[in-house]
Amino acid sequence: MAKKGEARVIIHLACSECKERTYTTTKNKKNDPQRLELKKYCPRDRRHTVHREVK
Repeated sequence: MAKKGEARVIIHLACSECKERTYTTTKNKKNDPQRLELKKYCPRDRRHTVHREVK
């Protein structure tokens, strides 16, 4: 059972080049208030690119 006022939220990651949303993950918004950036594989570009958190 989740606690009231849970800090973890589901976020979407979009490719910085083609802008396609291909990944979802969770993050703790209290510990990481800024936007998340990860280097992930983009199936549209067929290479690893930077994926940024989008709203």
